[in-house]
Amino acid sequence: MQLNDIMEYVWLGVTILAAIVEAAVPALVSIWFVPGGLAALICALAGGSVGLQVTLFFVFSAAALAVTRPLYKKVRGRAPVSTNADRVLGREAVVTEAIDNLRALGRVDVLGASWAARAEEPEGKIPAGQTVQVVRIEGVKLVVRESPAPPPADR
Repeated sequence: MQLNDIMEYVWLGVTILAAIVEAAVPALVSIWFVPGGLAALICALAGGSVGLQVTLFFVFSAAALAVTRPLYKKVRGRAPVSTNADRVLGREAVVTEAIDNLRALGRVDVLGASWAARAEEPEGKIPAGQTVQVVRIEGVKLVVRESPAPPPADR
């Protein structure tokens, strides 16, 4: 068996592997090698030399990269889709389950929704019923700080 005889399998393997990796990874990493592998496979099946197969692989892969890269950058560069979760930032919330950062406990109600919450201070504890202000969102938890006490009413 000569090198030309096994190249068909090599290019088929390269093409299939590139397609599998592309399907398994959430970003574009190997899609450009699929057209290159197919071009080289067709050349191998037609009896082309190994040098021509390798040349076609690189030419078609580079062409696929040149064509798809601007499209990829355009799609990737889009602004993230807002989920409206940021609307709670800066809002006041009421602690419904005491917040204890050391025990990873705590819930607040804000804008009619219940959220897991942690205190801004690393070892923070905030009792239930306390009014707090939402400082930021970390994953699915709100980070809150105690709201300042309202000024006394004039009598």
